[in-house]
Amino acid sequence: MSFECFECAATIGGEPDVLGDRFLEHARSEHDWPYPDQAIRNYAEATLRLTGSSDRLDEIGEIVVQPVTLDRIDDWLNFFDRAGFVGTPEWAACYCLEPHKKDPVEEPGGDAPHWRDNRSAMASRLSDGGAYGYLAYVDGVVAGWVNASKRLDYSLYRLVDPAGPNAADVIGVSCFLIAPPFRRHGVASVLLDRVIADATDRGADWVEGYPHNDADDGDSGHYRGPRSMYSARGFDLIEVGERYTVMRLATA
Repeated sequence: MSFECFECAATIGGEPDVLGDRFLEHARSEHDWPYPDQAIRNYAEATLRLTGSSDRLDEIGEIVVQPVTLDRIDDWLNFFDRAGFVGTPEWAACYCLEPHKKDPVEEPGGDAPHWRDNRSAMASRLSDGGAYGYLAYVDGVVAGWVNASKRLDYSLYRLVDPAGPNAADVIGVSCFLIAPPFRRHGVASVLLDRVIADATDRGADWVEGYPHNDADDGDSGHYRGPRSMYSARGFDLIEVGERYTVMRLATA
């Protein structure tokens, strides 16, 4: 198996279990990259497992949204393993664990976790209630995901509006991931509408979004959701931080 280096187009080849180390050797000998060793290995291994399509569909069928219950964990894993990060393998190690683990005042440095560790940790959170989200299906195929956990279960947002609602009463919409064939078909909007509709039954009086202030160009840069999507649903602007804006909707 082989793939091309994203910077110099050199071909890196080898068996799957050594390809990460081969790419790391190439990176350290040919490039002056600041990335941790494991992040470089993760990138190489992601290029092998991301086998979904990168071609956007002109039309899609009905979007059906389902919560990620125990019987849908395998669908969630397959989506993250194969389809969701096609075109952005540099992000494919996250498995949406970042908002649950990253401290907002954490200093950079140290090595990155192995993608399998993130995969296992997030699957465990979904299984035991430490995280909550929804999958969007189109014709039985997983098209997208939204992480809609309680703010209490996030580390990244623990400093949000300390004088505001109790974190246990707030659903935080931290991340969307839409597979390339289904982008720009309103999948994220349908997912957000389901989060809002279910909020009261989940014991939440509020739903929050955290759109980036300066999102990267392209679909993947809006993984927190664009501010316009929240505004269109009546979310109020609560505070503008250094990197993201907090928007909130009362559901009770």
